[in-house]
Amino acid sequence: MLKNLNQYRTLVFDCDGVILNSNHLKIEAYFATAKNFGASDKDAQALVDYHIKLGGISRFVKFDYFLKEILQKPSSHSEVEFLLKDFGREVRQRLATCEIAPGLDKLREQTPDANWLVISGGDQQELHGIFAQRRLEHLFDGGIFGSPDNKDEILARELANGNIRKPALFIGDSRYDHESSTRAGLDFVFLQDWTDFPEWQSYCEQHHISVRGNIDALVSA
Repeated sequence: MLKNLNQYRTLVFDCDGVILNSNHLKIEAYFATAKNFGASDKDAQALVDYHIKLGGISRFVKFDYFLKEILQKPSSHSEVEFLLKDFGREVRQRLATCEIAPGLDKLREQTPDANWLVISGGDQQELHGIFAQRRLEHLFDGGIFGSPDNKDEILARELANGNIRKPALFIGDSRYDHESSTRAGLDFVFLQDWTDFPEWQSYCEQHHISVRGNIDALVSA
């Protein structure tokens, strides 16, 4: 059950599809990176399909799968590094101008005593650069976290060191967001407007998950 927002001591946000309207841009970036690597359209689309299936999972895992399972070749360090750097470049170009969720400032005003964190599947260094560029860093006083650590690892660590204080709410848009937050004992709300999770509606109904359109709708509810 979703509590009144001002009852939460910590708010945890996913990035893509929650703070930034960037899920479709990440899909474009995965396809472009695979093509830049020399993959066929079919293999590039297979990487995109795997990315969508594993929403919220680190790009390291996805590119390892791309090399080993889709291209059927060994996953060498140099090739993974090429893919990661190229994907980072493709992502930065796109995220520099994508839409920022309306209502963020309003939510920050409504929860002045809550600690705010970003916990994303995106690269942590890249996230810091994008949030600084988009002038969002100041909102997240609890920190901005991403891969190579996965969300389960980050949640466990930040709970253990007291940075996440319960009751806490995870605001996400993927199956993995819900699963990892549930394992960590956080409340969860699903934002539907920008999700790329195809089965989100049946999944949320099955698990009795609170659903809102976006952050502005969450504030207004």
